[in-house]
Parts: sequence; structure tokens; C-alpha cells
Amino acid sequence: MSALTDVPGVRVGHWTDTEARTGCTVVLLPDDGATTSIDVRGAAPGTRETDLLRPEATVPRAHAIVLTGGSAFGLAAADGVMRHLESRRIGTPTPAGPVPIVPAAVLYDLAVGSASVRPDAEAGLAAVLDAERGLPCTTGVVGAGAGATVGKLFGAPVAGGLGTASVVLPSGAVVGALAAVNAVGDVVAEDGSVLAGATSPGTVTRLLAGEAPGPPPPGTSTTLAVVATDAALTKTQCHRLAQVAHDAFAQAIRPVHTGFDGDTVFAVSTGVGEPLDDAAFLVVQVAAVETVARAIRSAVTTA
Repeated sequence: MSALTDVPGVRVGHWTDTEARTGCTVVLLPDDGATTSIDVRGAAPGTRETDLLRPEATVPRAHAIVLTGGSAFGLAAADGVMRHLESRRIGTPTPAGPVPIVPAAVLYDLAVGSASVRPDAEAGLAAVLDAERGLPCTTGVVGAGAGATVGKLFGAPVAGGLGTASVVLPSGAVVGALAAVNAVGDVVAEDGSVLAGATSPGTVTRLLAGEAPGPPPPGTSTTLAVVATDAALTKTQCHRLAQVAHDAFAQAIRPVHTGFDGDTVFAVSTGVGEPLDDAAFLVVQVAAVETVARAIRSAVTTA
């Protein structure tokens, strides 16, 4: 199976509570960090340390990314990742020692399983230790996707999950993606048929036909994605890559970017050397959209 971990220097680990239906996922980057940016498109996000990822911000590199359930409570998982990386002397150098840069984003899974169990620092530590093992990336109802659901506007939602995909470009560069899919809308195939979500003919068709939905409370849905490449990119190019990758959300989730979702994409470059020129970067952007769309669909079609 193609995966985000096909990108050299990128590892993925999970902590999952199968009974409480929650978990967290750590994307572990090279020890010296990787150029990282973000684009938040949804109206109800929950994030940590993401201002540092703006192109104009001073800190150039991140050392890990945390995707987590537990709503805003789950942001505590990043504490465990930071402490572990600090113990390994990994982080941005400062006069008092290294400070690991560990941005995080959450999805809401408190209404699934147990609302009193949320990923915490110990969960984050378990996930980063799992990532350090360097094993293939598992998918489905694991990590940040453990309590994810989709198709929330008509009837009971169905399981979402965690998906991944990658592609090797003619240049030899690799583009990989990971997605935790907890959307209000349906996950759809390339032909528009519903893979997971509202019963036929799907949420969008039912809305346009005038059927009244039962909207979930704001902030209870989100799709989170990480897209990475070993092609050398600037921080500004990573920001553009994160923006373009949202096109994949529109291809694979309908409706998307609603007032109930907190849709967020992180973009990472582990490459070194001269950044890509505009023509080569265009190919990476196209690959990012294709790969993120495949990762979203795999979240509901693989175990």
C-alpha cells in the first residue's frame, strides 16, 4: 500500500483507545525538522502552534505534527511529543536548549465512544514512540481516525477513519498524504458515488432536492490532512501546496468546508537544496491534490 511514510524521512505512529473510540496520530519528521506550512479552510478549527507555520513567521521548520481526536482537549497530546523530542535534544536551538516545534490539529469525536477519554500527553508519547519504530502506516479506525464519522446531515453518521496514499513523480520525487476524515459531508468516489455517508442518493443531492437536514452542532466535524514531499520547497511554496491540497477535499468530500467543519491541511518538505522552479512545483501541486484525494477515500475503504 502506498503511504505518507514513502516520503523519505517521514514516519507515522498512532495511539488508539478502541473502547473509547478516540486516538492520536504523530507524523514524525527528520531530527533537524522539515519545512512546514498550513492552510485552514474550515470554519471551526482547533489548532496549536499553527501561527508559526505562516510563510512570514520566523521559525522555519517543524519537528513533528500531531493529528488528534478529543476536540480541543486532545491538543494536550502534543505535550508528550514535545517532551520526548526535548529529551532527545531535538528542536529549534535557543539559549536555554532546543524547543521542539510540534503543531497540532484536532477533530471532534467526543460523541462517539466515551466523551471522558481524550488523548493526553501520555497518548502523544505513545504515538511518537510508535512512529520511531518506523513501521508501515496503518489505516482505518486507528489513531486520529478512531472516532471519526462522516455523513452527519441525514440520519446516523457512519465511520470515517484514517487514510494514506503516495505517488512517485517522473523526477523521482515522492508526494505522500495522510488524512483523518471526520466530515459533515459524504466521502465520494471519482464518479461521485457515495463511498461513505448518507444513504443514496447522497447528502448533496438530498439537500438540492429540498430535503431538510438535521445539522450537527458547529465544530463537531473536521478533516485533517498532511501532505509531504522530498522535493525541496520553500516555506511559501509549502503554504501554496497546503492551499492547493484543499482541492482534494472538494473532490472527495461533498459538501465540504462547511460551517460545521474545521478542515486543515499541513504541507511538509523534507527536501534540501535549491527549491523547485515554477514548472516542477506545478507537478508537485497536481500530485498533492491527487494523493490527498486518494488518502481521503482510503480512510473509508481500507481497514
